[in-house]
Parts: sequence; C-alpha cells; structure tokens
Amino acid sequence: MSRSLVLLLAGLLSPVSLLAADPPREVAGRIAATIENEYFDPAAGTRIAGELRRASDNGAFDRLQDPRELATALSDRLRPLDRHFVVRWSSPGTEPPGPQRGPVRDPATSNFGIRRVQLLPGNIGYLELGYFADIDFDDPAAPARVAIDAALQLLAHADAVVVDVRDNGGGSPAMVGYLASAFVAPGAKIYNTFRWREGGASEAPGYEHPAPRTTVPLYVLTSGRTGSAAEAFAYTLGNAGRAVLVGEATGGAANPGRPFDVGGGFSVFVSTGSPVSPITGRNWEGSGVQPQVEVEAAEALVRAQELALARLVADGGGDQGASWVLEALRSRAPAPDPATVQVLAGEYGTLRIEALSDGLQLRQGRRPPQRLRALDAPGLFYFESDPARRLRFDRGADGVPMALELVWPEGEVVRHVRGQAAD
Repeated sequence: MSRSLVLLLAGLLSPVSLLAADPPREVAGRIAATIENEYFDPAAGTRIAGELRRASDNGAFDRLQDPRELATALSDRLRPLDRHFVVRWSSPGTEPPGPQRGPVRDPATSNFGIRRVQLLPGNIGYLELGYFADIDFDDPAAPARVAIDAALQLLAHADAVVVDVRDNGGGSPAMVGYLASAFVAPGAKIYNTFRWREGGASEAPGYEHPAPRTTVPLYVLTSGRTGSAAEAFAYTLGNAGRAVLVGEATGGAANPGRPFDVGGGFSVFVSTGSPVSPITGRNWEGSGVQPQVEVEAAEALVRAQELALARLVADGGGDQGASWVLEALRSRAPAPDPATVQVLAGEYGTLRIEALSDGLQLRQGRRPPQRLRALDAPGLFYFESDPARRLRFDRGADGVPMALELVWPEGEVVRHVRGQAAD
C-alpha cells in the first residue's frame, strides 16, 4: 500500500484530529473577551472572563487538541456560572451559529413545537410542547399563533388542562407570554421583565389570547429537562397561583441570550439578559423551578390526571365518568391470578373473554381486542382504552360466572349470558 494511500485513509478515519485547530489558549481568550463584552451583567461578565483566562493561563485546556473536546471542556467550566453557557464547534464554513441553541430550521416542520393535543379520559385536555415557537406579533396571521390557537380550540371544552413541558428546553418568550395569557385575566401583572446591559423588555405578549380560560383547572408538568422559556412558563403561572406544577425541579437556566461566533469554528452562547418576576422579584437561575407536587417525571402525567379528576369530583364539575376514571387511576388491584383468569375466560354470547399471560381481554367479532384491568372490587374491571367504561362478572355460588355486564357511567347496563351465541 502506498504511503499516500495510508495517509489518505488515516485522514478519513480521523478527520478532526488532523485539522489545524486554533491553540486552546487562543480560543479561551476569544471566548473570555466575548463574555466580557456581551454578558448582561458587566461586572459578572468581567469576573467570569477573568476566571476563564486564569484557568487557561494555568494550562487547564492545553492538552485538548481535538476542538470538540475543547468545546466540551470550556462548556463544563462555564456552565456552573450560568446554565445557558455552552461552547460549540463545527467545521469552519459548514454551520454558522444560529439565533438560538439547537435552532429549528423551519418551525412548521415540527408543528411549532406542538407535539400532542389530546383529550384524556374524564375530559382532561392535554397539550405537550417540545419547545416554545416564536410569534411575530406584527403579523395577524403569524403561523405559530395560528397553530397554538388551533391546539387550544381543540381543548376548549375540557374540564381541566394539562400542559406538558417535561421535555421542553425553551424557545421564545413571545410564545411563553401568549400561551400564559390563554389562562389568566387580560392585563394580568404576572409577566417577567428582562434586564439587559442597556434597557429592558417584558414577556407580556404583543397581544393577548382573545378568549382566556381564567378558571379552568390548570396543571404544568416539569422535569430536570425543562429549561429556559419552558421554565419561565411554569414559574410565571405557578407563582401567580394559576397552575399547579407537577413533577421534578427544572434545569435552572433562566437567562436568555444567543450564540456568538468567536472564529475557528467555535461559538459561545452568552446570556444577554436576565428575567425578573413581578411576583417574586427574582428568577430561577441555578435553583430551578420547584413543583408544588413533587413526583418522578415519568409519573407526573398520571399524578396530574388524578389531581384534576379529584378536584372535578370534589367540586361537582365532573360527571360519573370522571369519578370512574379517577378510581381506575388510583386502583392498585393486582391482575387476576391464572386460576381466576381461566375461570372467567370463555364465550358470553357474541363476546369472548380471552386469557392472557397477565390478565384478560375482551373480543367482539373482528373488532380489535380491548384489554381489561382489575378494579379493587372483586369481579369488576375497566377498559384500559376507556377507564370510564366497566365490565362486571356475575358469578354464581361456585365462583363460575353466569354472565358479564357492560356498564356505562350514565347508568346503561348490557348483560351477556355465558354460553355460545345461537346461530
């Protein structure tokens, strides 16, 4: 194999290590200068820049010749000082820094951050947001506003609303203010203001939602992945007493900003502003937003559903279906044992109860099977796909069922006697 071919293969296998990257001390120096010039708090910016320069002068980054590793080390050094600090590297000329971390090239292709709009059992509205899209308030037909209005309209008749920002890293303050305005009275004094090096701004929307639901029970789901603008949404509505926050403490990244190109393929995200709540007089930088109801993030949705349904039942705002869904969510009944499964399985007219390795399912003709889950009362089950519907086995003295009954919360009961249906 020729020497030139060997060198070519080596370059293909290790493209980054062979690049002529800038010396680490030069990169650190340019980043320090950018922080000193752009950080929202001039005194803090000077202090942070000085600490970075001292670390660099002491050789903290000298061994890092791979620019990707250098970017990671610089980020790790800076992030404890401000959760938004991040240094990135890309091959020069291939990907200039965008307007925000993890920029969305075309928000329409991700539905402006709206991942899921759903009506959960018990008439609970559910809205999941992956990020907060920007709204151009000068455009009366701004696509992001039209999209979020459509999502809210789908939930307009829900008895309670859950907004899920557990996997939301942030986005635009414009959407934060507009979505918050959909749940508070017009003109509410709840919106954060931003302190910049010069002047300030407000998170209050350019125009408010035209039909706010000011009394609908509202729950916001959070996790350690909830960051920046998503934290602002939770912090604002939680401190205003308008929403119950359910889940885990958030990431603690309050200060907005943008990335700055420092040359050589490196960029640094610098916080150019800092929010202040009119309610608390501070923000959540470093500490995160603390939920009122602390549960593991994976359990937050079910917990919020329970809270919403319990409130509806207590206030008389929900029907019997809401009460049944709540009982289903709270049920800790184990799956029936194998012997019971075999006793209950069989033909019930046009219905068939089928035994599974861990429970039962109902099948009717060619329709998809429906999984049954046990409730605390013996012989009583609910449909996994619709907890507001129930199935009850009518068992004789010997424990063998004589019939099953399908029960609806409105009081309707349909009885199916055990045995093969007549032809």
